[in-house]
Amino acid sequence: QVQLQESGPGLVKPSQTLSLTCTVSGDAITTNYAYWNWIRQSPGKGLEWMGAISYTGGTYYAPALKSRTSISSDTSKNQFTLQLDSVTPEATAVEYCARKTKLAPQSDWNGRPVGYGGQGTHVNVSS
Repeated sequence: QVQLQESGPGLVKPSQTLSLTCTVSGDAITTNYAYWNWIRQSPGKGLEWMGAISYTGGTYYAPALKSRTSISSDTSKNQFTLQLDSVTPEATAVEYCARKTKLAPQSDWNGRPVGYGGQGTHVNVSS
């Protein structure tokens, strides 16, 4: 059974870079047709898709975050990582990593649960 676990700082200051890691067990991040996603949920809002990395290493980003987001993977550790530059307090959210078997942009997350994902890690952006 695939399990995902997010890790990273709980507190980030405005204008800094947020870095999060997702450790995957029970499946290889290179498994065919696997897409590894980062999504977040701000207080009172629904899931927001941030981006994904595919089993071949291809990356995909939400248009609104593309200029500030980078997703990478380390196949030797079976991990993938999110970096979000220049964060603002509006980035305060619960961050999730999740697995899909196809590229799943925002419309695939609207009104739906995280699914095959971690329990989430809370990130507070505050000075």
